[in-house]
Amino acid sequence: MKRLVAYGRDDHPDDDPDRAPTAWSVAILDDCDECGDVRVEIVLEEIGRPAGGLSGHLAPATARELRRALARGLTEIGEDPGS
Repeated sequence: MKRLVAYGRDDHPDDDPDRAPTAWSVAILDDCDECGDVRVEIVLEEIGRPAGGLSGHLAPATARELRRALARGLTEIGEDPGS
């Protein structure tokens, strides 16, 4: 089973010569035999190049660690991570 939770695109200008526009997705899955349990999957890929990105299969503890890191990043730039 794999179920998409969220999908988005970065909001960086498309004409930046140094950074390709990217898409991201978050899903849950339980069909990773090597993982042995349910995982949160994150995928980052260049827009227009599907299946060419990177995916990570995060255990719940690792997904929480990533969530905390994103919250710290938001706090560092003066944003409320709870909104």
